[in-house]
Amino acid sequence: MVEAIALAYGLSPEGGSTGARHTTRSTESELGSHLQLIRNAGSSRRGYFLRAETMHGFFTYLEKNPSRYGDLPFHDMSHGESFLELAVDRFRGPGLWVLDEPESALSFNGCLSLLSVLKELLVGGKSHVIMSTHSPLLAALPGAQILEVGEWGLRPRQWAELDLITNWRSFLDSPERYVRHL
Repeated sequence: MVEAIALAYGLSPEGGSTGARHTTRSTESELGSHLQLIRNAGSSRRGYFLRAETMHGFFTYLEKNPSRYGDLPFHDMSHGESFLELAVDRFRGPGLWVLDEPESALSFNGCLSLLSVLKELLVGGKSHVIMSTHSPLLAALPGAQILEVGEWGLRPRQWAELDLITNWRSFLDSPERYVRHL
């Protein structure tokens, strides 16, 4: 769903802004072509799509097509550092910021840093963040409308009610209960 929303908005399926045209192997769902997004008058067309599984190829694309301001040496950084630096460098001002499982690249502190970047973007109400995550930290984005996905489809939930949260709490309370069953 996150990928489909990004595509419907005009973002590159492998990551980047509305101007990025990086593509390697098309594997996208057709769902994006069936969505119609509606923008308010005067709303920004800016946006960015970050997806963890395509970042290495996307960084190579950025090296070959640097922005007019130059680009950071993404390949010289760790996966998490490069992912976070890209968000800090590109996520500015009003727009639609779409993230697909960003926690896969980030440590605990990296998730907190990204949460800070996203929180700042939302100040003033002119930016929107759509994120798919398995991270209890990122799911705690202040003011987020949370939709939990499961065999039931989509359902609105509060952070503390998420299966993700109850499972993590249970594990952290007694990891040995889980480990002995592996």
